[in-house]
Amino acid sequence: MDARRVPWRQCLAAVLFVLPALAQANADVEKNIADPKNWAMQAGDMYNQRYSKLNQINTGNVGKMQVAWTFSTGVLRGHEGSPLVIGDMMYLHSPFPNKVFAIDLNQQKIVWKYEPKQDPAVIPQMCCDTVNRGLAYAEGKVFLQQADSTLVAFDAKTGKVVWSVKNGDPKLGAVNTNAPHVFKDKVITGISGGEWGVRGFVAAYDINTGKQVWKAYSVGPDAEMLFDPAKTMTWTDGKMAPVGANSSLKTWQGDQWKIGGGTTWGWYSYDKATNTMYYGSGNPSTWNPAQRPGDNKWSMTIFARDVDTGQAKWVYQMTPYDEWDFDGINEMILADINVKGQPRKALVHFDRNGFGYTLDRVTGELLVAEKYDPQVNWATNVDMRTGRPQVVKKYSTASGGPDVNTKGICPAALGSKDQQPASFDPNTKLFYVPTNHVCMDYEPFKVEYTAGQPYVGATLSMFPAPNSHGGMGNYIAWDAGTGKIVQSHPEKFSVWSGALNTAGGLSCYGTLEGYMKCVDAKDINKELFKFKTPSGIIGNVFTYEHAGKQYIGVFSGIGGWAGIGMAAGLEKDTDGLGAVGGYRELNQYTELGGSLTVFTLPN
Repeated sequence: MDARRVPWRQCLAAVLFVLPALAQANADVEKNIADPKNWAMQAGDMYNQRYSKLNQINTGNVGKMQVAWTFSTGVLRGHEGSPLVIGDMMYLHSPFPNKVFAIDLNQQKIVWKYEPKQDPAVIPQMCCDTVNRGLAYAEGKVFLQQADSTLVAFDAKTGKVVWSVKNGDPKLGAVNTNAPHVFKDKVITGISGGEWGVRGFVAAYDINTGKQVWKAYSVGPDAEMLFDPAKTMTWTDGKMAPVGANSSLKTWQGDQWKIGGGTTWGWYSYDKATNTMYYGSGNPSTWNPAQRPGDNKWSMTIFARDVDTGQAKWVYQMTPYDEWDFDGINEMILADINVKGQPRKALVHFDRNGFGYTLDRVTGELLVAEKYDPQVNWATNVDMRTGRPQVVKKYSTASGGPDVNTKGICPAALGSKDQQPASFDPNTKLFYVPTNHVCMDYEPFKVEYTAGQPYVGATLSMFPAPNSHGGMGNYIAWDAGTGKIVQSHPEKFSVWSGALNTAGGLSCYGTLEGYMKCVDAKDINKELFKFKTPSGIIGNVFTYEHAGKQYIGVFSGIGGWAGIGMAAGLEKDTDGLGAVGGYRELNQYTELGGSLTVFTLPN
């Protein structure tokens, strides 16, 4: 062998060794999200930033926007998520029965339609309306996660079912509301049903065959959570350290973990540089904390997992021994920002518990944890060494025991923010957060587990936060590097719509009364556009370009947890897990509906 060639071969080998780390993610998805004319993922990208580079509609002309077209889904329940746009095609979804429409944007013509025949018995198994958070697209296939837990892949051109697989048993309360996400060659999905004692998990399926590749539970034995006790890290004593053996089992009494919740019905993000996906787990079951003493790990937790194997790299539990139903499922936004003067590859998370968290997404280190609603009172602060919230005994629902009504807890169970996703603007370096400004009274009671029946164990009443502007919502701009609210724009009701920021200097969102609004990203109290859509908005604002014109759209259709009273015809104040009383006034401002409204500038 010619010795002069050895260095060249060594270099080639080194390059080939490095290449896989540089080529992660799904190439088709990456290509589609790189073109700002598309809206190819539910968040617009894999980082969950909900930002578009389109700028044809901007601060100078957005006030001239007009309705370009509308589309009715024919379903009168809560419409969350948004359509996808890939090239000349738009793909829409609906709440149960989970219709899917493929629309040719050139002709505004329905190319194909799918309407599954699901057992209506799944409807009462869904705690907080029959919502669905949207579709995924990759390699000529559209993916739908149905309410009855069936994950379906369609041919994007014809609507023909390519494969389908059952993800859970709805007879046991294991239903689905989340949007599937495609990372690499896998479609990732979670499970709902924490209020039925469902044990949460995330599962990965092969996008071509539907075969399950891996499944990782939130709670239980290490092997079933895909934990390596020596390599899965967590924040403790001011540093990252291994979780150790049986880190979850040690924090549950007996076999309570088997019906322990920690469901995973939120949004997922992905960093191809480290081949890591991020998501949150929900509340432990039951809502009566006296029945499950301990930290109840790893409910209420941020997970970082290897997409190929599902192995957990690091975890961080936000609300140990949750006493308030502060689900941890809200989106993880990945952004490179300065944190306390130092550049960081950050993960930013606005938790239901009212704290905004900034972590190093590579190492899992806790960097910032501050209240993003000043009315939060259940905890004074987060101890930055332990990562634990410092609970105020007065607002502990466990300290008084069952049948004691703890009053004036802020936020309410639906959190300072629920699933409605925030956005990040790389121009302002700020996060734009739709928030709830709601408090509650919380009375736990003993409840027995029966498979397939609700397993809640608490009665709640909700009401606007006191000593505020009198409204139930704020739209805020947040500095995740310092943990401070930069600006706050009050709203009469909770802002239950996903935000969108654009290169045109806009930040857009919808309101529960049904207003689609765009504000100046540099001054969110400057409303530049406002239009009343046919129903309340709990969908996510999105944008795309077609035939040389930019469009901004949003679903309207009141429902979700905040609108469950209207969507399901509930009357008692404590119905809908307490939301009915809190939002009783909403029916004076809007009515049921289910439609897409798309705006553009006039010719």
